[in-house]
Amino acid sequence: MKQPQSKKKSTAMPRILAGKTNASVDPARKHQIQQYEIAVRLMREGKYEKAKTALEALLSSNAGELVDRARVHLAACQRQMKKNPISFDSPEEQYDYAISLLNTGYYEDAREQFDVILKKHPSADYAYYGLAVMYSLTSHAEECLEQLGRAIELNSGNRIQARLDSDFQEMATPCCWSAGIWSVANLDE
Repeated sequence: MKQPQSKKKSTAMPRILAGKTNASVDPARKHQIQQYEIAVRLMREGKYEKAKTALEALLSSNAGELVDRARVHLAACQRQMKKNPISFDSPEEQYDYAISLLNTGYYEDAREQFDVILKKHPSADYAYYGLAVMYSLTSHAEECLEQLGRAIELNSGNRIQARLDSDFQEMATPCCWSAGIWSVANLDE
């Protein structure tokens, strides 16, 4: 009867296919893979302009075998951008789109839409109000109050709206009132 042999623990390095390097060893390669993954995620989210920028950067960085994949994805981005350009008939329609982005958690994209509205219509109080909501939801109190103050300066009706708006609930705690934070935005007048 044969006795089982004891197994020795192997301390050898993992085997690598010929000509391939381990991504964890090469930081530049690891960065390229991360950049590619970010671009693909942006495409899935419908952010084709940002994905296009990321893919172009990847192509200019000598990305090895990722180049072919990046080119395919870049072409897909360009097709989608031609097919689905976002256009709005009015700034109010663009505001509604920005609010839908806020409601789905795309805060940076919503901010970009509010900024576009304000570039074209600097007195659009509703865009300042939307920015205030966004900053409140992302816990940026100073920015929230600054934007809310601008909205109220342009339209005093925003004062009443803000007092009743549940999006500002976190900002409207008793400590904020006693510290005079709301007075910064002219809400306690």
